[in-house]
Amino acid sequence: MKRFTQKEVDEIVATLSTPQETLKWALDNLHPRVAKASSLGAEDSVIIHMMAQIRPDARFLTLDTGRLHDETYQTMARMEQKYKIHFEILYPDMQKVSEMVNERGINLFYESVENRVMCCGVRKVEPLERALAGLDGWITGIRREQTENRKGVALIEIDGRRQGILKINPLASWTWDDVQGYIKENDIPYHPLLDQGYKSIGCAPCTRAVQEGEDHRGGRWWWEGKSGSKECGLHMEYEA
Repeated sequence: MKRFTQKEVDEIVATLSTPQETLKWALDNLHPRVAKASSLGAEDSVIIHMMAQIRPDARFLTLDTGRLHDETYQTMARMEQKYKIHFEILYPDMQKVSEMVNERGINLFYESVENRVMCCGVRKVEPLERALAGLDGWITGIRREQTENRKGVALIEIDGRRQGILKINPLASWTWDDVQGYIKENDIPYHPLLDQGYKSIGCAPCTRAVQEGEDHRGGRWWWEGKSGSKECGLHMEYEA
């Protein structure tokens, strides 16, 4: 089990200048106890492409909440075939899902922020916590530009919520144009809903295309208006 001090993290970050360098450091120093957590969004497509080039046996995790778009499964299959990689699929505790749905309804998340946070907790947060408990680091697609809440994200952080493992955000400084440009230049498989205006991919009932003037996660839980933080709980440190 590897743990780093903030001084050590700062020294490491000072030696890195590109996402590829950041990923190579993570894979060279933490594999196999580091994994990319992916929802198959645009940022994930970029990072998966980079990781497959650096280390084909890198680990990739994805959450199957039971409410995903069919296009998400299609994208996963395309990536596995192209890069010869394997996604470790994480599932929620179905007993907890059953109890929640029977008590509050199949679409409980539309009723209140409390219900939505509960649903995210059962379907997403808890299974990811189980997976991360055995790791020394995890890799995300978070970018500072995505929301006001995320503007302070660092390239590598100590995840205090998860026993001090490293949280690696190789695209932290990238813009949406950087992401799109990289996908086009490298002919990378990407989620088809991106062409329909989805800048963030989540569960089907909880995600829509982004409207003009909205930030990159404006299509998440849009019915909450300003009462929601646009975070599901996986990245709680960025919640308002």
